[in-house]
Amino acid sequence: MGTTGYGYYRTVIFFSMFIGYSLYFFNRKTFSFVMPSVMEEIKLDKDDLGLITSSQTMAYAISKFISGVLSDQISARWLFSIGLFVVGGINVAFSWSSTVAMFSILWFINGLGQGLGWPPCGKVLRKWFEPSQFGTWWAVLSCSMNLAGSLGPLLATVLLQHYDWRTILSMSGILCASFSFVCVLFVKNEPKDVGLPSIEAGAKKGTKGANRESTLREFLLSPYLWVLSLGYLVVFGVKTACTDWGQLYLLQEKGQTILMGSSYMSALEVGGLMGSLAAGFLTDRAVARKGLGSHGNPRHGLLLLMMGGMCVSMYLFRVTVTTEVATEAVWVKALHPVSVVIGLSEKEIWILCLGAMFGFSSYGPIALFGVIANESAPSNYCGTSHAIVALMANVGAFMAGLPFSTVAKHYSWDMAFWIAEVTCAVWTVCFFLLRNMRTKMGPIYEKMD
Repeated sequence: MGTTGYGYYRTVIFFSMFIGYSLYFFNRKTFSFVMPSVMEEIKLDKDDLGLITSSQTMAYAISKFISGVLSDQISARWLFSIGLFVVGGINVAFSWSSTVAMFSILWFINGLGQGLGWPPCGKVLRKWFEPSQFGTWWAVLSCSMNLAGSLGPLLATVLLQHYDWRTILSMSGILCASFSFVCVLFVKNEPKDVGLPSIEAGAKKGTKGANRESTLREFLLSPYLWVLSLGYLVVFGVKTACTDWGQLYLLQEKGQTILMGSSYMSALEVGGLMGSLAAGFLTDRAVARKGLGSHGNPRHGLLLLMMGGMCVSMYLFRVTVTTEVATEAVWVKALHPVSVVIGLSEKEIWILCLGAMFGFSSYGPIALFGVIANESAPSNYCGTSHAIVALMANVGAFMAGLPFSTVAKHYSWDMAFWIAEVTCAVWTVCFFLLRNMRTKMGPIYEKMD
């Protein structure tokens, strides 16, 4: 009876959050999807477009941090559903507007609502799934973003042939707001809400002092929290630099075509999707075999391997991709048979392989940092833990923007990417040396006889 109950609720809750977060992400990008149609009706220059999109980005970073903290204090179900309703309502209001000022204000509020989406998901997943399942379901849920991001532009393009952009935003917003009521009904914060035993109860049983919750001071003074935060800052910053500037690097210094640059980005995203799923699934198997202790983490092995993969793929990308093909290079000879079969040059195949390799190696650690931050924290601060490491990731993303492009401006893209490569390599070595440190945040309780 209990097993059936868990299975039913896990399925319903997960699908509700998956569809809900797909709607979150789609309604985050609706303006980008219909931007050409908006510009045909309303005169907008690049500065206007930048103001509208950056207002959302800034609000999202702030809101995601606050939401992570709030998810430890109030109902994750209500937080997720309220954000979904706000995002839907703002899209409807956006469809009624026509000025840059109003667009920017509404998209800022959209960003605030968007921040309420992911932190509650992590909180609910931890409450409903065993540690040996947590990483897998975290990774699968994150695929909702890939789904909405890949199908969204196609869906918007098809709809624009029959409706104007205002109608599309209104329909999308109404669907999003309506689904928030479904989430209120079907998403449950934890098993105790439906009369089932808590997943964490078994782990705490027979442990002296386990009923005492960790204090905020004990949690914030955990060194591992800040090791994770710095690691996430570096990995997310390097990933953002490659996704934001990699195409331009290929065009301006590597002599590649626009099509090749776009293909590289697509390969990176496909590799990233596979990397996220592989990281969650494989590290869950490691957790199932070894369990979670107070020192070290079974997920560290694959995390370090993937961070090493980031360094290797960046080095090969920087050194081997040149304007002219070195016909004697090992990779050219190895890829020649494939080139003959599929009709692409060896260089094109090599660039796509490097893009997929970097995507696989970077998106995997991004998923794992979130999982580890959540599961290593005390249950009453798991949302706050993820909020802190995510905030540091946003700092890394900022450093991959203007500071990174400034280095490229004064020196070269090659120098900027070399700095990113070295930074990633140095932190990989540091993380390797710290891999067996105490990973349990907050107090460690003694087992009772």
